[in-house]
Amino acid sequence: MNINRRDFLGAALAAGVATAQTTESPGPKHKDEIPTRKANVVRAFKSPDEHPNALEATADALWVGGQVSEIAYKVDWKTHKVLHQVQTESHNTSGMAVGGGYLWMSANGGVSNRRPARPTDFPYDEIVQCDLETGKTIRRYRPPWPGGSHGIVWVEQTNTLWVTAVGLRTVAELDTKDNFRILRMVPVQYNRVHGLDWDNGALWVMFSSDYVIHKIDANTGKVLEIVTLSKDDPDPHGMCLHDGHLYYCDAGFPVGGSVSNDPNSGWICRIDL
Repeated sequence: MNINRRDFLGAALAAGVATAQTTESPGPKHKDEIPTRKANVVRAFKSPDEHPNALEATADALWVGGQVSEIAYKVDWKTHKVLHQVQTESHNTSGMAVGGGYLWMSANGGVSNRRPARPTDFPYDEIVQCDLETGKTIRRYRPPWPGGSHGIVWVEQTNTLWVTAVGLRTVAELDTKDNFRILRMVPVQYNRVHGLDWDNGALWVMFSSDYVIHKIDANTGKVLEIVTLSKDDPDPHGMCLHDGHLYYCDAGFPVGGSVSNDPNSGWICRIDL
């Protein structure tokens, strides 16, 4: 399915997003009724990359994506040692997923002069499908929405990829086997939706600028649970779910883009649920 950006925006806003919003608003209409808790954040270990901006949990390892290096690291859950790493052709890596036999990198466009330019850098966001063993690019997909993409997650039950559509304040489900056809779009409450993971029909969604995490119904966007972070906690970026814990990383780039001198930069953090 090929669709140009203008046609997509009109169709998405008029149909998919609007339908989801009328079905069940994700907003704070019944906020007092939503289970809410303050996160107990533990600095678990230092990332193998100086600027970790993407996380993905698999049964055997934690995958970490570097925002500047564009390297994907496979890290042992217990020893925190790097088991495998590949150089990818992503740029400004802001999300990653493992599934369907591939590595998926959310390249958020441009590198903000944080490293020398590469021929594979582009000024727009795209999803880069990579070989798990070598990091070699299999194909690229440029989402039709504005504002970039951050978190992505592969869902084994449906063999689909969920992606954050930052400019539309939604998350989108894509069929990668059908030219990344958009299956549905679900609204979320805040801007700069970043980390993303799947949890049995629900999505955990990290809103980095607001220091809050929502668990939402993947069909309606209804907020099921809220976890709040403190501004004193490490800066939240990529996020994943593993064995009843949420993990997130501090990329060392606060809102505004300058490098942080915060000692929390580069840490992988754990939240006990």
